[in-house]
Amino acid sequence: MVVDVYGDAIRDQALARLRAGMSTNQVSRELGVSRAAIASWRQRTYQGQPPCPAPATPSPDYAALFGFYLGDGCISRMSRTFAMRVACDARLPGIIDDVAARFRAVHPDRPVFFVPAAGVITVQNSWKHWPCLFPQHGPGRKHERELGMADWQWAVVQQHPADFLRGLFHSDGCRVNNWATRMVAGHRKRYDYPRWQFTNHSAEIMSWCCDALDLVDVPWRRSSWKTVSVSTRAGVARLDELIGPKA
Repeated sequence: MVVDVYGDAIRDQALARLRAGMSTNQVSRELGVSRAAIASWRQRTYQGQPPCPAPATPSPDYAALFGFYLGDGCISRMSRTFAMRVACDARLPGIIDDVAARFRAVHPDRPVFFVPAAGVITVQNSWKHWPCLFPQHGPGRKHERELGMADWQWAVVQQHPADFLRGLFHSDGCRVNNWATRMVAGHRKRYDYPRWQFTNHSAEIMSWCCDALDLVDVPWRRSSWKTVSVSTRAGVARLDELIGPKA
């Protein structure tokens, strides 16, 4: 008998990585867990239980929900299942409805709940397979640990980059209007121009955002270590067309 000394969080991470296609040896090296413990968890998990649905169907709904999860989402263990939550600005009902619709499309078998708090509406759905579909789940803040994107997740992003960007920019992004002045024929004239910005403290998530922008030919630049900006007139118009207004 293998004694489980690692705890639920490490076990869930290991099982999520196995379902994402990693081998027992790879999981053991990455998490510092014995192969015997991983084998025991795998055996107990799959005996008499339906298989995990990951890799997910490469749908635009999953791609968008992936972006929302990376921006303002989390997965929490409950007594017999997992709750996936996405925190939304209460002033933006369109985004709240969008997140709820993505939840219903990816997991139509359970209801979506709306939990109000000060200035926030948290959209929530419960399912035991959320860690399978989002192997980035783990203890601690996303920017303080390694996330890794599974190959099947990248395939989804490649097929639906606009939806992935919609989730990212509609959670951790904003559309702002900047302005500048210049002298024209002896008179100072003001020019206003829009800009999309995505801000996140995770280097991995920032990189994935840039990769997705490249897939849709939207020019970008790094304004800072935590901010990606889309500021050319053509780039902003293209991103407006792809992801819609944040409202």
